[in-house]
Amino acid sequence: MKVVFQYVMMLLMMFSAMGAAPALAADKFEEEVEKEQGAVKLAREAQKGGYDLITAGELKKMLDERKDVLIVDTMPYADSYQKEHILGAKQFLFPIPDMLNWDSKETDGKSVEDFKALLGADVNKTIVIYCGFVKCTRSHNGAVWAKKLGYKNVLRFSGGIFAWKGAKYPVESAQN
Repeated sequence: MKVVFQYVMMLLMMFSAMGAAPALAADKFEEEVEKEQGAVKLAREAQKGGYDLITAGELKKMLDERKDVLIVDTMPYADSYQKEHILGAKQFLFPIPDMLNWDSKETDGKSVEDFKALLGADVNKTIVIYCGFVKCTRSHNGAVWAKKLGYKNVLRFSGGIFAWKGAKYPVESAQN
């Protein structure tokens, strides 16, 4: 009797899985459409902003090789940066919507001169700007403004702190 029960359960699971297969396939294709839309949106932002993109692995390699790079975290100080950020990153808030004109209300009261002071005088220095995750566009605004100010080697780490942590790379905290 136990063997019959196990056989029936196995058949039920098999038919259930077969019935779910078309639904899973549809989800897979729908997920691919979403991935494509996100990838194209990101590529167009980078193209429009005139900056390049960098992955978590590429940034980690730069840091491991002790390259001269300024990392800018564009998330809010108290809600994000203070809790955790990439080692050595400096914080400068940018908004999520496109900031076509400088708006100090959107940058925590800081001016374009404050941003330029953070970036430094060397317009050829490598600057990596990130936010929380791929869909977050704070880093896009930071990268665009760095380019507008004449910085030449601007990279957007689009995966942000989520991708950094997902890769199991170290973070630090400003809470002490």
